Amino acid sequence: MGKSEIPPPPALEPGQDPPHVAVPPPGPESLSWLVRYAHRAAPMGPKAPPSGSRVVRNVPGAAIVFQTAKGVNVIDVDGNRYVDLAAGFGSLLLGHDAPAVRRALELQSARLLQAMGDVHPSDARIALTERAAELHPDKDAQVVLGQSGADAVSIALKTAVLATGRAGVLAFSGAYHGLSYGPLAALGLRPGYRVPFAAQLNPHVEFAPYPSDEDSLDETIERVRLVLSNEKVGAVLVEPILGRGGVIVPPDAFLPELARLAARSGALLVADEIWTGLGRSGHWLRSTLHGVVPDLICLGKGLGGGLPLSACIGRREVMQAWAREPEVVHTSTFTGAPLACATAIATLDTLRREDLVTRSRVVGAAFRDELRATGARARGEGLMLGIDLDGSPHAAVDLVKRLLGVGFITSTGGGEREVLVLTPPLTISAGLLSQFSMEVDLLLGRSKS
Repeated sequence: MGKSEIPPPPALEPGQDPPHVAVPPPGPESLSWLVRYAHRAAPMGPKAPPSGSRVVRNVPGAAIVFQTAKGVNVIDVDGNRYVDLAAGFGSLLLGHDAPAVRRALELQSARLLQAMGDVHPSDARIALTERAAELHPDKDAQVVLGQSGADAVSIALKTAVLATGRAGVLAFSGAYHGLSYGPLAALGLRPGYRVPFAAQLNPHVEFAPYPSDEDSLDETIERVRLVLSNEKVGAVLVEPILGRGGVIVPPDAFLPELARLAARSGALLVADEIWTGLGRSGHWLRSTLHGVVPDLICLGKGLGGGLPLSACIGRREVMQAWAREPEVVHTSTFTGAPLACATAIATLDTLRREDLVTRSRVVGAAFRDELRATGARARGEGLMLGIDLDGSPHAAVDLVKRLLGVGFITSTGGGEREVLVLTPPLTISAGLLSQFSMEVDLLLGRSKS
């Protein structure tokens, strides 16, 4: 498909402007804010060394402080304008300040800010529960709402124990399912995230290698068969495309065979679609692409349109395991809050009305081809792409910093942060993606000009 055939954004409104960096980031205003933040925010990771009279929190690459944003543009406190190819770690499917989301917030905030969970639920919560259930291939599916992707995975793991009576979990190397205690036990991305808390985590978790090609698939399936043979595993937890682990697309045969082995062993297949779902990978649900019907599907990130919200959606037969004595529940005060439910409905409506799922698939494929034409080792599907920087540890951290300097916000992935991760809003113009491809070509030293 040529560029002239690429679907345009729904409307070239403000928020599709090219970068404009007047002050090299991080500018003085960002640094001032970051010094204040570093003083009061607990440090995450190695302590940052002093830099003159300033101490800035140690984060991968350079840090800036957001001030305003619209569409795919972010303005920092120094007045620099960026093109956002991270989009809140992939959560802003419609971009910043999406009109439909803003309108839903305005209308709902004038009606009701808080209800009483599922004891006295809001109409928005009930409407979203119905809409979320319709996303599952099982047309009689049921839903448990949560507040984050990690919360949705926790719900799925709890459901698996209730439905199967088995505490065991099979997860995959490089996997990231969140950092709360349920999913943390199944985290295969970086040992430092999990090991310090290992004594408090589920000890019944086994890992298999995530397959990146046909050659590695046999090893993966052999390991899966071995782990499932003891019939102690209740949940097989898998990302349809490995996200933070490096945007690795598995062979087509992987998920169908995994589903077959899970069903044969009596384990539930849990598809973590928190990144891949709702159009990010070019499909409503990436896990169902090859005829697979997961027992449980976890959604998060983009579901709330920028507000914290998630959902675990499952086959009715499986979800009925929650109906038991003594009472078992999974909830919290702000789960299914009216504002987030209203913005989620607006997000789902916009994705369908503007056919953004198809647009993600088409524009993403063209963008990936453009990147590959520069010599970049680009992979992924839809607008969930990664550039492998030859496996060099922390190479993506340096590239993130350099790209920020020319006005593009990106993120990193892979166990050694060797992959540049690109998850822009699904509304981004093809022209801005082409401009980014040219910058990558220049920065990686592969320009032919």
